[in-house]
Amino acid sequence: MFERLMLAFAFVLMGLAPLAAHGPTPQRAEERVTIAAAPDKVWALLARFGGIGDWNPLVKKVSVTGGDAAGAERVLTLEKGEIAEGLDEVDPTARRLSYRLLKENVEAFPVSFYTATIEVKPSGSGSEVVWDARFYRADTTNEPPEGLDDAAAIAAMGDFIRQGLEGLKSQANGQ
Repeated sequence: MFERLMLAFAFVLMGLAPLAAHGPTPQRAEERVTIAAAPDKVWALLARFGGIGDWNPLVKKVSVTGGDAAGAERVLTLEKGEIAEGLDEVDPTARRLSYRLLKENVEAFPVSFYTATIEVKPSGSGSEVVWDARFYRADTTNEPPEGLDDAAAIAAMGDFIRQGLEGLKSQANGQ
């Protein structure tokens, strides 16, 4: 009888373990902007992996190794420090590029990892740019402090994308 009771107790404890170890959930940010410029003109700005410093006002400096092909890497200097990214895919036919975070710096950008895709599509006589990112908060423990939590990651990623798209629009439109 005692052995059955202990066995039942063990099963109950095993069932509770996953509840205590859930960790962070992936977050997503997607923004779109319509630009009056032709898709090829907008793509020319995006296809330069190091060109993000020319149109995203949150990027203070960029250094690139490996050019504009898959496998290239860039270091972005932001207001509070540097992060490193790697270029995973460049598809000129689809006007799409995908990249990911290589080296985090949670003081500079409150995420622990992200992947992102930027795509240029025709829209009327202009373009639509879609920037989609999937990411995790900076602190991946169960109780992250304020500033390293999901809210901070969502706000930072959303702001980075929105400001980048507005800067891209301004540059593509020649303003």
